[in-house]
Amino acid sequence: MAKRNKAVGKPTYQQADLPTGRQACLPAGRKEKKSYSIFLFIIRFSLVLALLGTIWERTWIALFVSLLTLVLTFLPSFIQQTYRIKLPAEIQIIIILFIYGSLFLGLAREWYHRIWWWDSLMHAFSGLALGFSGFLILYVLYKSGKMQTSSFLIVLFSFCFAVTMGTLWEIFEFSVDIIFSQADMQRTKTMEEVIAYGHPRLAIYDTMRDLILNTIGALIASFSGYVFLKKGKIFIFDKLMKKFDQANPNLS
Repeated sequence: MAKRNKAVGKPTYQQADLPTGRQACLPAGRKEKKSYSIFLFIIRFSLVLALLGTIWERTWIALFVSLLTLVLTFLPSFIQQTYRIKLPAEIQIIIILFIYGSLFLGLAREWYHRIWWWDSLMHAFSGLALGFSGFLILYVLYKSGKMQTSSFLIVLFSFCFAVTMGTLWEIFEFSVDIIFSQADMQRTKTMEEVIAYGHPRLAIYDTMRDLILNTIGALIASFSGYVFLKKGKIFIFDKLMKKFDQANPNLS
């Protein structure tokens, strides 16, 4: 049974060997491994088909985005092998779904233009995901004994990390629209788009809405992290952290 430090929720476990190599890349449990492998195969297979389609149609921006998405599906494995931690299947699926939805579906398949609420959904979800990622970074460092800090600073870092990454993404959107004439990430390339949207300052409105949604997601994630550290239980968040603790008993 784990003993929890009331200050930052630091569980202590019996020592065990850290997962390495291929073992570190797979979620625990046979059913989880099988389900995750099927999920990953479907995602990557759809991306390979998309790559072939973009080459045939010579849509080079979509080709680049599809290829980038395919490469980033290996991000969970890279994190685990590099930092010798094990991510539960649920966390890996969340990471890959966010990458797939924001890059491939949003940009390559143009869901940001075809589905009016997709952009808002992705930005709100990015705040949650990035806030959780920021929390997890300091949580791992604290549990592994590499730093000493307080609950407040862990939560503050997770919030600032998510907001900063969201801001950098908006800078990226602006830069892409400036550099590539075919790009329209801020949806302001034509007067028809501005008129249809009904707002004369569409680019500014789009940027501020995205930043606000990202900030709201970051607030929810950081608040959830704070409650978890203080109380050890909060909707969904504590279940993910419990699985993470169980998968990494050596981080103590």
